[in-house]
Amino acid sequence: TSGKHSWEVDVGNKTQWSVGVAKESVRRKGKITLIPDNGFWTLILRDGNKYKACEKPSKLLDLTVKPRKIRVCLDYEGGKVSFYNSDNKSHIYTFTGTFTEKLYPYFSLSVTDGGKNTDPLKICPRTVTIQDNEGFIPLSKQKSF
Repeated sequence: TSGKHSWEVDVGNKTQWSVGVAKESVRRKGKITLIPDNGFWTLILRDGNKYKACEKPSKLLDLTVKPRKIRVCLDYEGGKVSFYNSDNKSHIYTFTGTFTEKLYPYFSLSVTDGGKNTDPLKICPRTVTIQDNEGFIPLSKQKSF
């Protein structure tokens, strides 16, 4: 793995979720603690309003706006995993470290919370819009990049 990558996750009105990055070699069965020492760099929501960065110890985050979409940005060589509120472009948290193996996006729906947490997490498609001074450029005139 190398380079810079980002993706956006629509967390909607869920009351619990986990989003971030995981090493290829992480344990997938049994009790899993989402911390960098175990190969996870994640942001979580619990109880509908408790946002945490899963460090050791975890860091409670004071978010003034409840994000509906989270952008996860991985800079492999730079050793950073950053999280942003996609709606207002505000920075939420950045993990720093050294990555030595393949990393993959990590998502968890968490428990259904008595039926209050049944909405899905959605990975948002990337949209690219190209404009010039006269408006949108027709597809036939767009350059490949």
